[in-house]
Amino acid sequence: MVYSITNQLDSLLDTLPDDIKVNYRRYKRVMDVITKEADPLVGQTPKEVIWTKNIAKLYRYQPQSKKTNRVPILMIYALINKPYILDLTPGNSLIEYLTNLGHDVYLLDWGTPGYEDRHLKFDHYILDYIPKAVKKVLKTSEASEISLLGYCMGGTMTTIFAALHPQLPIRNIVLLTTPIDFSDAGLYTKWLDERYYNVDKLVDTLGLIPAEMIDFGNKLLNPIGSYYGPYVSLVDRVDNEKFVTNWKLMQKWLADGIPFTGEAYRQWIGELYQQNKLINDDLYIRGQRVELRKITANLLNIAGKKDVIVNPKQAEPLNAKVSSEHKAFHIVDTGHVSVVTGSKAINDIHPMIEKWLTQNSN
Repeated sequence: MVYSITNQLDSLLDTLPDDIKVNYRRYKRVMDVITKEADPLVGQTPKEVIWTKNIAKLYRYQPQSKKTNRVPILMIYALINKPYILDLTPGNSLIEYLTNLGHDVYLLDWGTPGYEDRHLKFDHYILDYIPKAVKKVLKTSEASEISLLGYCMGGTMTTIFAALHPQLPIRNIVLLTTPIDFSDAGLYTKWLDERYYNVDKLVDTLGLIPAEMIDFGNKLLNPIGSYYGPYVSLVDRVDNEKFVTNWKLMQKWLADGIPFTGEAYRQWIGELYQQNKLINDDLYIRGQRVELRKITANLLNIAGKKDVIVNPKQAEPLNAKVSSEHKAFHIVDTGHVSVVTGSKAINDIHPMIEKWLTQNSN
């Protein structure tokens, strides 16, 4: 139907007034961007797989210049969405930025779980996967210490891992929009109230939580902006090719969600959002109590002022709990995703992270 109308308008274009011609061309360009043009390439920084476990992969991004920092960086992302947001596109990539300045960077990609993986808990990821990845990074880089960078839920997992492994040579921890205190998680606190949200029944029924369900919940935080905002922006700026390219990159990533393993989701919602066990030192992972005071690594904790998924109040309390001698908390003028991608991230946040890591590594 759309293409039939478009073809008819094409044939009548020369007979239309100039203002209608302009608007029509814009409309046609928008339709081409949405329906015809190929997805842009993502994750283009050169890498190699150096370790695997089940569906997880550990990537190494070797320094693109002379290696100038002796402490390697292991990035740990969330169990939802794809981690290439950290390496979105050349010129807009935290990984590329760091490797270009001589850092040895590694990324733990959890992969896309199937129904057979529904039993995987945080216990598995934090006690079976991350320790082996850390060991592999240290061996590959021939380093005696390591820096960890966790983003969103990946930051929460990084924090739990560090608290459970105080004996490991963790030099630095960088956390981006990381929830630690769930006492006030905004609308999520209301929606996930255990009086109304039965997480056990949901997990027992589905086994694997669909990516669409997670995405729907996030979009409900700002339904008009989430559903219509991107397309309004595209119509307004469709003549700007740089904007269109970035728009396509973000829409690709936002639509590229992955399922949440049921047992990990049960813990994430039940023990963190509903019972707030982590900040209260009440969380146990495979029988081991998570005590945040056991973290002694240098800490850079970054939260987004405009973040509606993880508000700054959820991130800041960590700094008061850890025993780190050198620790900093920064609120930056970004949202949850723009903390790592976009002009603010490129110009301000990437350099802040790199400078801090360099100062605390050499």
